[in-house]
Amino acid sequence: MGGRHHGRLHDGLCAPARVRGRDRCPADRGLVAVATISQILAAWIVAAEVPAAQQGKATLRVLDTLGLVAAALDTPQAEAVREFACDQGGGSQAGLVGGTRLPAGLAALVHGTLAHAFDFDDTFADSVVHPGSVVVPTALAAGEAHAATGAAVLDAVAVGYEVAARLGAVAGRGFHGRGFHASGIIGPLAAAAVASRLMGLTADQTAQALGLAGSMSGGLLAFVEDGSWSKWLHLGWAAQGGITAAGLAGRGFRGPVSVLESDHGLYAAHLGSTEGVEAICDDLGGVWQGDQALPKTYPCAHVIQPFLDTAIEARSEENLAADTIAQVICTLAPWAVPIVAEPRSLKLEPSGPLDAIASLPFMVAAALVEGRVDLDTLAPESLVRPDILALAARVEHEADATLGQGFDGRLEITTGRRLRYEVRAHVAVPAQLREKFRRNAGRNFAPGAVAAIESAVDGLAEDGFAPLWQACTTSRGTENP
Repeated sequence: MGGRHHGRLHDGLCAPARVRGRDRCPADRGLVAVATISQILAAWIVAAEVPAAQQGKATLRVLDTLGLVAAALDTPQAEAVREFACDQGGGSQAGLVGGTRLPAGLAALVHGTLAHAFDFDDTFADSVVHPGSVVVPTALAAGEAHAATGAAVLDAVAVGYEVAARLGAVAGRGFHGRGFHASGIIGPLAAAAVASRLMGLTADQTAQALGLAGSMSGGLLAFVEDGSWSKWLHLGWAAQGGITAAGLAGRGFRGPVSVLESDHGLYAAHLGSTEGVEAICDDLGGVWQGDQALPKTYPCAHVIQPFLDTAIEARSEENLAADTIAQVICTLAPWAVPIVAEPRSLKLEPSGPLDAIASLPFMVAAALVEGRVDLDTLAPESLVRPDILALAARVEHEADATLGQGFDGRLEITTGRRLRYEVRAHVAVPAQLREKFRRNAGRNFAPGAVAAIESAVDGLAEDGFAPLWQACTTSRGTENP
């Protein structure tokens, strides 16, 4: 019985799937009279008119991400992933910060992994997806490999953020609740959107790329148990996967265009439900949900960030000395407790940077002891400082379900008196992001090179890639080791 599925019989090539309330067999595309969500999204991806304001935001996102990559250049994980990528051979399509050229997918793998290495990248509060470490490495690699203009790259960054925001919003915290790293699930599709646009794919090819990228989604939260590096790899892997998906689709390799709403699709497989998928394409281009990405000012989990703002402010205003603090109580939303507060033994004495990044007591103690938290807080000598560890042991946590899904909370510091603060998330302003970039890039580049990279990013729309990679590959090293 060939060809069509009529509710009882099909040709044996596939099982019937439910798609937006209709039975269909993927082998017979003619049965679906309406476009799938991926097809609607793909049509927007390839043709979206990006407002000038979005291009300006994309410039800052590129700058922030490149600073994170530069800061991570000398880490062990950078050495491992860079060496692996170089060993694969192939063409020299795209440049790397610090030197060398690689095929586009491998360049994105390296940059994506490094950009997430300190958990210092931006986040969507609703889904805890990190868009920058996937979208920007993909845009830079695919853009250079396919001779895109700098303006086209910035437009693609804006589109990638939008896709990541909308796909992540469907799940909320659902991926984390099932043991998945949300950035590893959503990242490949956002990267595929970016790469498809920069490669000049048609809407149909882009829908196929999104379908293929859905099968590249993955990433487990198992790293929370031992501080291993798989967390960082998820972002690089997602960037490489998106480029691979777009490259295959551009050559005629077909993917499932019902990957978002199908009973065998992304959400059904990972969450057991497709609830909310209909909202993905609502008011595309009218409301830019990518604007909700929150950049970080400290190298740690985003839910910890507002507690550090409050702790540093309290220390300054009250002239607090760490040895006079008897107890600190951090009240936070229940969803965040297993990420940054438990298991308590691991959080009190982090064995490495990834443990520290996700430790509320350690980070709050460091803020109260030092009056700052930066990448030096993650140095090996800082992780074993007796004064920070002693105060961390006095930092307790409580969960309050009324705090919902956001990053707000409460902070109580007990000395000879009890100080209570409402903890509220804030959005970093452009000046803060530029200063963050300069500090991060300055860890491995001389001041003149840092300024040159910043200038090249600001001029990317007009001047293209040449000044950027020249700045990123020369004058390596700091003047003050």
